[in-house]
Amino acid sequence: MDRDTIIGRIGYPFNSPDLLRQALTHRSYGASHYERLEFLGDSVLNCVIAAELFRTFPQLAEGDLSRLRASLVNQQSLFEIAQQIDLGAQLRLGDGELKSGGARRPSMLADALEALIGAVFIDGGFEAARAFVLHLFEQPLKATDPLTLGKDAKTLLQEFLQARRIPLPQYSVISTAGEAHEQIFRVECVVPELNIRTQGEGTSRRGAEQAAARRAYDLGSQS
Repeated sequence: MDRDTIIGRIGYPFNSPDLLRQALTHRSYGASHYERLEFLGDSVLNCVIAAELFRTFPQLAEGDLSRLRASLVNQQSLFEIAQQIDLGAQLRLGDGELKSGGARRPSMLADALEALIGAVFIDGGFEAARAFVLHLFEQPLKATDPLTLGKDAKTLLQEFLQARRIPLPQYSVISTAGEAHEQIFRVECVVPELNIRTQGEGTSRRGAEQAAARRAYDLGSQS
């Protein structure tokens, strides 16, 4: 673990180095691991995102708010955010987990990110944790649109392209990694007419396609 590197990436200066170290320690490495912090971080994360959606969309009913929160707080979204800050490179893992590719495993990265949120809460209080979560989820929150409720990224991309009479995207698996029970798929999404080529990772081919489609949709809608 490189303390300066991880602090630079997450944008929060921990007062307690030991707390940061615990948040990045898997149980395979030692007794002082992140599982209790993960439990806490999960609750803090859901609270912050729920409150932000409640504030941002006053017109939405409870069911719609719940669906929006579920679209933001899930293993795939946490995995993608963890990748963006290269969290896997900072995890302290036992030899077995290192050899089996634990640092790239979506479930482990998602758990570690929740533990990091829990650690910020303990270290700096709720306001610090709230600011940290909103920083991590800044782009996903900006992209949240109540009009797309119930539509996944592949559907949104398909409708976007069809409205412009552009052929449907091409998806292809470019790599797989990990053990059979928890493989990581990397998929490429290509829209030649818009010169868009994106990649996504997930624990299933469908999840990876969704991640790649989301990036393609974001690029297309911004052009």
